[in-house]
Amino acid sequence: MFAAENGLKGDPRLQAISDAIRVVPHFPKPGIMFQDITTLLLDHKAFKDTVDIFVDRYRDMDISVVAGVEARGFMFGPSIALAIGAKFVPLRKPRKLPGEVIAEAYDLEYGSDCLEMHVGAVQPGERVIVIDDLVATGGTLSAAIRLLERVGAQVVECACVIGLREVKVKSFFPFGKIVMN
Repeated sequence: MFAAENGLKGDPRLQAISDAIRVVPHFPKPGIMFQDITTLLLDHKAFKDTVDIFVDRYRDMDISVVAGVEARGFMFGPSIALAIGAKFVPLRKPRKLPGEVIAEAYDLEYGSDCLEMHVGAVQPGERVIVIDDLVATGGTLSAAIRLLERVGAQVVECACVIGLREVKVKSFFPFGKIVMN
């Protein structure tokens, strides 16, 4: 759901957060309007407001795991996890984690990719939120959900700072599990 549907409509923090995100035209290729959150990270108030909005939502939901999608989910996930008393679990690209991992492949528009996490990082029954910076098609978040559910976790929601309204989310994506500012 977008801000209008998640009780944040009219929240003045949303405009400040939006203003702090730089849009870079034609990056990394022509036709792409890249949403650069590094400028949000440089604005300590907007960054704090972003984290606070998610903390306010999840504080009382008995979340035990915040799973962050590489790489930009790592920028928000640990702060949220600390604030709500949960552990942080990184969901990494292939061959970035030492030791035994479990993997979930997913298709991209032109190719495929994979998410991995350490075996044993998430236990059956743990309540999880998945954090990423942006959702476009939902493919990466869907892979994260499948990966976590394979180990018996209960994925409560996925949370993203940015949701691209103009990009159609694939029909298999669980709409009820996503929150975006």
